[in-house]
Amino acid sequence: MARTGDTRSRSRGAKVRVKTARRRSASSARWLERQLNDPYVAEARRLGYRSRAAFKLAELDDRFGFLKGAGRILDLGAAPGGWVQVARMRAGPDARIVAVDLLPVEPVGGAEILELDFMADDAPERIRAALGGAADVVLSDMAAPATGHKQTDHLRTMALLEAAYDFALEVLAPGGAFVAKVLRGGTEAELLGAMKQHFETVRHVKPPASRKESTELYVVATGFRPELSKS
Repeated sequence: MARTGDTRSRSRGAKVRVKTARRRSASSARWLERQLNDPYVAEARRLGYRSRAAFKLAELDDRFGFLKGAGRILDLGAAPGGWVQVARMRAGPDARIVAVDLLPVEPVGGAEILELDFMADDAPERIRAALGGAADVVLSDMAAPATGHKQTDHLRTMALLEAAYDFALEVLAPGGAFVAKVLRGGTEAELLGAMKQHFETVRHVKPPASRKESTELYVVATGFRPELSKS
């Protein structure tokens, strides 16, 4: 796994400029230029990761070590599968990994992919059956499709986080970890406060692979205490 410094140094060089064209808007040109000049995108391609987001999970795990030794891992909103790849590599060959998404996810060796809505009525039973027991780690890198309206995007993504958190409370084993994306925007404080009542430690982190201009943070909650979630 490449470290952040290695990722940046390998990809240095002349910056690529992208011009607008007849069928390319200014915003599309800016997005393409950012992609072409992003060292994490280049390194993900070189290492065979499906997205640059794989480095975010790797960096969080470098710091907090929640994947090593985990016997059962659940990844909610797993497409395109970058987090599944990192979890498979780091948790060990005997770990059972279940990935869930509404969209198709290309197979990852040693992981079970479920194409379903984890909020559907039959989802909990299907996911528990696939896990074969309580999860040691629940992951979520979900974000709602962008509308261009920051407050709307924040509220929709936070609703996904709340759903993932509620599901984690149901399936996590004692001492388990919940790792998920959070968008700063004013409504996250109450949910993060609730997490502190159910986990021994809750940290807010912006991994180096997260773009500086992004409002995203990641919550790393460890030491799940199930007796408190039922009170």
